[in-house]
Amino acid sequence: MRIMGLDLGDKTIGVAVSDELGWTAQGVETIKRETLTKDFERLKQLVVEYNVEEIVVGLPKNMNGTIGPRGELSRSFAEKARETLGLPVILWDERLTTVAAEKMLVAADVSRKKRKQVIDKMAAVMILKGYLDARK
Repeated sequence: MRIMGLDLGDKTIGVAVSDELGWTAQGVETIKRETLTKDFERLKQLVVEYNVEEIVVGLPKNMNGTIGPRGELSRSFAEKARETLGLPVILWDERLTTVAAEKMLVAADVSRKKRKQVIDKMAAVMILKGYLDARK
């Protein structure tokens, strides 16, 4: 069973997919957001291509654990994903995943331009990996 991880942003959606055993997470792509309909068309294509059976959406919480406006947008997106894609959708705490992804890319000496292109995909990998590790 493959699981898809999503890191939602205003302009992009980072996408990662697990292996069939649910041990590893690999970055797949960064979707440039246009309309919700087009976003879900692309996600549907990826679900079919990778035979995804479950989706994990990053839920940005405030450091005190409360849900702010960004978190509410993620909740709304997750509900729409459940309806549109017909799959179970789990919200997963994503606090500091983008910061951690940025630090990892800086440590790997990835250029600023290249980091901007892959940061959301890396954050999706970290969200999915955290979920996979917690399931074990």
